[in-house]
Amino acid sequence: MKKTLAVSLLLTGVLAGCGSSEEEGSNSSAGDQNLLESIQEEGVITVGTEGTYAPFTFHDESDTLTGYDVEVMNEVAERMGVEVEYNETQWDSMFEGLNSERFDVIANQVGVNDERLETYDFSDPYTLSSAVVVVPEDNNDVSSFEDIEGKQSAQSLTSNYADIATEYGAELVQVEGLAQAIELIKTGRAEVTVNDKLAILDFEQQQPNAGIKIAAEESDVSESAFMFRQGHEELVEEFNKHLADMKEDGTLTEISEKWFGEDVSQ
Repeated sequence: MKKTLAVSLLLTGVLAGCGSSEEEGSNSSAGDQNLLESIQEEGVITVGTEGTYAPFTFHDESDTLTGYDVEVMNEVAERMGVEVEYNETQWDSMFEGLNSERFDVIANQVGVNDERLETYDFSDPYTLSSAVVVVPEDNNDVSSFEDIEGKQSAQSLTSNYADIATEYGAELVQVEGLAQAIELIKTGRAEVTVNDKLAILDFEQQQPNAGIKIAAEESDVSESAFMFRQGHEELVEEFNKHLADMKEDGTLTEISEKWFGEDVSQ
């Protein structure tokens, strides 16, 4: 009888100990902070960016980091009530830096695509762009992509836009970049160029008397957004909340028009 009672008490103690251990483990897990809570507690969000990609993220004449993406990120951080710490790095290194937790988010016109969505999470897009056809401002012959068939198109041969021009039947004239392409169509050595709408809007902002215009725009739109490691849904939702508020109150439009002369956020 005493032996049975002793075994019973021993088993009770073991079970009680197991229950206590599980509760402690559960309490410990519940106390773990998610990334958003850690950022809020520290008061700082770390951001990966190039710092050499105007007009999105670059250094101005006073060597201050600025640009469209930088201003959008700064506004989101201000609404979160945290400071921003930028980590400038090359494009390829940005992804590795995010993977290795050197920073919390990337702000650098990262395009949203199926391949990246397999590995990363994205905020709602804050930039939309598309391919456009650019002609001299007095040209009224081109109003669609189909109209560039047989025309000479000034293109960097390795770009996606050269492929688009070829698909529509244009004859390619090789150039080293956008500035040279614009120069060729202005001087009549080429008739059109196909390029990114944001790049053209920025060019027109820098050179308002460039003598060019956008004649046609593709319906397919590319989206750029903030990129995060997977598993931090609270942080993504926090960004989306502030981006939605910025769209509703006009802040995102204001930043967009400052850099591009029109709203490229929607």
